[in-house]
Amino acid sequence: MAGDIEKTSSKGFTLVELIIAVAIVAIMAAIAVPTYQSAMNKSRFNVAKRDILEIQVQMERYFTQKNRFPATLDEITTKPDPWGNPYQYLDMDGASVGKKRKDKSLHPLNTDYDLYSMGPDGESSTPLTAKASRDDIIRANNGAFIGWGQDF
Repeated sequence: MAGDIEKTSSKGFTLVELIIAVAIVAIMAAIAVPTYQSAMNKSRFNVAKRDILEIQVQMERYFTQKNRFPATLDEITTKPDPWGNPYQYLDMDGASVGKKRKDKSLHPLNTDYDLYSMGPDGESSTPLTAKASRDDIIRANNGAFIGWGQDF
């Protein structure tokens, strides 16, 4: 049987098959990771917005009981924002002009108090036109607007 060709059986993957499999997994990850991150950012934004609404209700309750807003947020809550930073608060009574948050026209955002999250970057600046403030979740127009600083 010298003329018969011996058949060999392969029980593993070839290098080409492995490269194709890795490429498919990489493409799927490249699509899935940004989608996941976007969903997480949207979820964190919604949590921050809900928290600000809840704190606003607590502030109004506090004002009704004591006829003034609290000196600090610690009197109401110590809950951090979804990125682990404390919510920022400033009572407008006695606040200097330099500490008040300002819109694009440099007018104060609120007349009662400022309340906001510094957003994903954990940085903020008083004018909303500053790069550090664009991703802040703010309360403006005395609570009529709650959303991204860049959208106000």
